Amino acid sequence: MSAPADESALAAAIATAAAAGEPLAIAGNGTKRAMLRPVQAARALSTANLRGITLYAPKELVLRARAGTPLPEIEAAVAAQGQHLIAEPPDPAALFGAGPATLGGIVAANLSGPRRVAWGAMRDHVLGLRAVNGSGEILRAGGRVLKNVTGLDLCKLLTGSHGTLAVITEVTLKVLPAPEAVGTVALAGLDAARGVAALAAALGSPYGVSAAAYLPAEAAARVGFAHAVALARIEEFAPSVAYRTDRLRADLAAFGPAEILDDAASRPLWRAVRDAVPLAAGPADAVWRVSVRPSAGPAVLDGLAVAGLAGFLDWGGGLVWLAGPATVAAHAAVCAAASAQGGTWTLFRSPEPLAAAVAVIPPEAPALASITRRVKAAFDPRGILNPGRLYPGL
Repeated sequence: MSAPADESALAAAIATAAAAGEPLAIAGNGTKRAMLRPVQAARALSTANLRGITLYAPKELVLRARAGTPLPEIEAAVAAQGQHLIAEPPDPAALFGAGPATLGGIVAANLSGPRRVAWGAMRDHVLGLRAVNGSGEILRAGGRVLKNVTGLDLCKLLTGSHGTLAVITEVTLKVLPAPEAVGTVALAGLDAARGVAALAAALGSPYGVSAAAYLPAEAAARVGFAHAVALARIEEFAPSVAYRTDRLRADLAAFGPAEILDDAASRPLWRAVRDAVPLAAGPADAVWRVSVRPSAGPAVLDGLAVAGLAGFLDWGGGLVWLAGPATVAAHAAVCAAASAQGGTWTLFRSPEPLAAAVAVIPPEAPALASITRRVKAAFDPRGILNPGRLYPGL
């Protein structure tokens, strides 16, 4: 694996590969190699040596770091100033058995945690970035404020592109003050439909719920609960958290008695939800993420139990995490269940034979697929960057 020392060397390496028509597998620390489709490439190109925070202005709530900077290093730097990353990006170790993730890898995959339901996805907090396209040209987009885009928003285009359009070399992020305290209202013993109804009521309340998840009994047991549980999180100053969790518990009384978990119990619990720890995913299992309207989450979760799949709900029911046998039949069942509810799906992690044999994301409509091909051709005319990661032959 080649790991250039700086952006200029990385651009030169890509230009050389483009001239030779040599496909490249793009990675940071390689923590998500089992994500989506396997890349067939002559060699790997890593951003792991592009490290370091290049700008941090706590009073301006802005941080800029090179793409290969390990995420824990960034989280520690902002925590020292009483701040945090808004999108709550996950640690890939639980699902992929490797870490730490890099900033560039998290942005390239657009990975977000439980706070996404209230504060948006990772792409919503990327203010600017630098990247190298498939011709070896250095691109610059955005800046240090949110309202800095005219024309094509390259930050949002490249965030979530999985290294197929350009190699991200530096990212500028908006950060926010971290909460002084965290509290959780937990309702035990509800089925999925009733649990999601409680979460909808919590998210619709005036108490500023920042995360909402439902764990069936098996998933709940993995994080210390004796029964299925619906969880609603509130983050703020300690007195405000105490008041609002108490009020929310009272407002949800129609769903049954609720327990309030304090800061010491809440923080590790939501880290576990963030990292999909409640998911019963063995090393040989596949993992899917299904996105539907929140009220449809229970139908997907319960309906796929007959196919040997188990999971839990995040984002108020709108994100269904699933794990089960890495078979074409199981994958087809997930796709059908998501489509029946008007949702979408991602084969998030699987053994290579399955990922190579099936679509890992839904096929695009012909008009949209045409645009995708044109965008790919504009950024990567020789098709050398992570070929096949999202779609075969692209």
